[in-house]
Amino acid sequence: MGAADEMAGDEKPWGEVTPEAARRLLLAAVEAFAERGYHATTTRDIAGRAGMSPAALYIHYKTKEELLHRISRIGHDKALEILETAAGADGTAAERLTDAVRSFVRWHAGHHMTARVVQYELDALGDEHRAEIVELRRRSDAAVRRILNEGVAAGEFDVPDVPGTTLAVLSLCIDVARWFNAQGRRTPDEVGALYADLVLRMVGAQPPAK
Repeated sequence: MGAADEMAGDEKPWGEVTPEAARRLLLAAVEAFAERGYHATTTRDIAGRAGMSPAALYIHYKTKEELLHRISRIGHDKALEILETAAGADGTAAERLTDAVRSFVRWHAGHHMTARVVQYELDALGDEHRAEIVELRRRSDAAVRRILNEGVAAGEFDVPDVPGTTLAVLSLCIDVARWFNAQGRRTPDEVGALYADLVLRMVGAQPPAK
């Protein structure tokens, strides 16, 4: 299963990346980084998977690290969009937390190859790029923390340690990318629903009636 296949439900995987040659290289990099790890992957590996010469890669990406940064930035922007949309939506804190976790987990399962690269190769980025991604992670943390704080204030949640619980919720969701198998028993939607239920129990809320 390749990086394009895992996003079969998307209209065009990585469609925001242009021109087409740059998109093909990015897809190839996602596959290579997910399978081999960033440090074990060479630019020749990436170019070969894309059906291009190593020289062609440098037309679009100056370095291997630039490719990783592009992948990481797009992935973290999507994750942040999911969480901030849920945090700012109407409804109770429990409803918003359910939507946040379900959508966040569904993305990590449905895009598990991409998500493994996005979430677990942060240390391979250079200092400037790492700082940029860390800021996006901080904003993701803030979105979940906002929901938890509002749930506590409304009496919906029983959470003595909001920062620690925020970390636990995000870690639980992100880890799905590490183990999810598209050939397994559960679909991304089913895993999302399961994790939303687990997180509501974690914060002392009653799951909504089905």
